[in-house]
Amino acid sequence: MCRLFGLHAGRTPTNATFWLLDAPGALVEQSRRNPDGFGLGTFEPDGSVDVDKAPLAAYVAELYAREAREERSTTFLAHVRYASVGELTYENTHPFVLDGRIFGHNGIVGDLERVEAELGDLRAELHGSTDSERLFAFITRKIRDAGGDVAAGVTEAVHWLTENVELYSLNFVMTTPEELWALRYPEGNELWVLHHGPSDEALEEHGSYGEIGVRVPDTCDRPVVVVASEKMDDDPHWRPLFPGELLRVGPELDLSVRTIIHHPPAKLMELSGQAASSQLDSVSS
Repeated sequence: MCRLFGLHAGRTPTNATFWLLDAPGALVEQSRRNPDGFGLGTFEPDGSVDVDKAPLAAYVAELYAREAREERSTTFLAHVRYASVGELTYENTHPFVLDGRIFGHNGIVGDLERVEAELGDLRAELHGSTDSERLFAFITRKIRDAGGDVAAGVTEAVHWLTENVELYSLNFVMTTPEELWALRYPEGNELWVLHHGPSDEALEEHGSYGEIGVRVPDTCDRPVVVVASEKMDDDPHWRPLFPGELLRVGPELDLSVRTIIHHPPAKLMELSGQAASSQLDSVSS
């Protein structure tokens, strides 16, 4: 299955080298099982988007190694791809960018013609053929319709998708210079959170779990919040997002999680062939 990684460092730019290259379960190691592309999305000091990606395995790409060591940002979004929908091209490689947000997805969404019919003028901003890009465009459409309210837009998008199209997983990470959002839905693919704050502050409780605290590796020079498809080291404080939970991390590393949907999708996709291989999780949690 594809792998997602997100990091929020608060208001001061930092690097993510430990998680991208050096951790026991670093994304570069995960790319050996997900070799169909890599992408790294960050933000410049002026808030502009910087995305480096290629339809290559991260573990053989010089660009990935260089950017993983040199990039500094308040937020990071990285993705390694095991293709299920769409050819191995730059346009189909995650992450994607719309309205100043960066987005990566782990899962499969079907009935794409029906999804596209809901996009309006955003159809003109599609560049590739993946379900993931269309999922992002649909979420973006709903956020616009909600006047920029991300939580409301995501909630509306998720409810419409679960009622109207066949899907396997909507798991995503989405970033801006000041926020990180993550969704796990439904239960098929995992998503994990690790948080270290100045005083190991508690999670604002809207979901199913309470305090999150962590021992930050020596290579991290300041508090961070990490979201990942799998636990990346042996820290005992990794906590799962539960199905239906939407996580927001704000600029002060304030975390909140709410359950935005409680029921399974009306049309849960049954996978076979390449699609099944792309979603197979070979890592024990």
